[in-house]
Amino acid sequence: MNIDMINAAAERLRGHARRTPLLSSPFLDELAGRRVLVKAECLQHTGSFKFRGGWSALSALPAEQRREGVIAFSSGNHAQGVAFAAREHGVPAVILMPADAPRLKIANTRALGAEVVHFDRATEDRDAIGARLAQERGLTLIKPFDEPQVIAGQGTTGLEIAAQAADLGVRDADVLVPCGGGGLTSGIALALEATAPGLRARPVEPEGFDDTARSLLSGQIERNPRTTGSICDAIITPSPGQITFPILSRLCGPGLVVTEDEARRAMAAAFTRLKIVLEPGGAVALAAALYHGDRIGGDAGIAVASGGNVDAELFCDALTRFGDGS
Repeated sequence: MNIDMINAAAERLRGHARRTPLLSSPFLDELAGRRVLVKAECLQHTGSFKFRGGWSALSALPAEQRREGVIAFSSGNHAQGVAFAAREHGVPAVILMPADAPRLKIANTRALGAEVVHFDRATEDRDAIGARLAQERGLTLIKPFDEPQVIAGQGTTGLEIAAQAADLGVRDADVLVPCGGGGLTSGIALALEATAPGLRARPVEPEGFDDTARSLLSGQIERNPRTTGSICDAIITPSPGQITFPILSRLCGPGLVVTEDEARRAMAAAFTRLKIVLEPGGAVALAAALYHGDRIGGDAGIAVASGGNVDAELFCDALTRFGDGS
């Protein structure tokens, strides 16, 4: 993994991915007690940053291999990113999704033309199922985070953050990133290292699923004791990846952990103050910026709002409970 791969992915994404805005609000600054900037990847195609990695990986495949089709596993955002990229390339896609994935994400993945195959994330091995289907059908597996071209695509978010922060005069900041397996965090960290060394990536995770934070502390890959049971489904993974963890260890600051209620509060604050919709996993970085400011360094806290694919009931619950945006 290197900056050349990220720059090449940016070229392939040119004209296909949206350059999402870096938003601000004086109300959020007051709440956090510092300057807060929000990279609104919830406004990306398919409602999350995952489109970047999906397009990057598909567009990097040889044409003959791509025509045979692709397979991916995901709780929903990677699923939609790959499904949309496959549809735009005119190739078939099979997506393995947990049976308990949000209904909206399942429906959207099917609507984008992908075949959805369910599995039980508590009792079945998605890697084994994916490998078997890939072999049986001649499909190329596109992993959700531990795949170089996926990481390169996610890293284009970091290129944009570096340029946008520089335009605003921000050259010293922590960049807070919702972290599951580490694809987005490691891609952003690599991009910042090359283009904005004063900006430091920091992974953010939900309480009870802080494998990356614990791994960074111990210096080795740690696993979560469970793989279900959080509203932050988008960033629930067993452990950091074999490719991503060395990058995280070398380039990232300490991990941050937020509660589910802090994620809900951040969802309500984003809607009230920025008029954007976030899912719980996509809101954890903003939660860290707003409610854990004493652990963040630099001139500003830059929070990546990584996704907005949330079921209506869960979103309404967050607004009902924390609708004043504080």
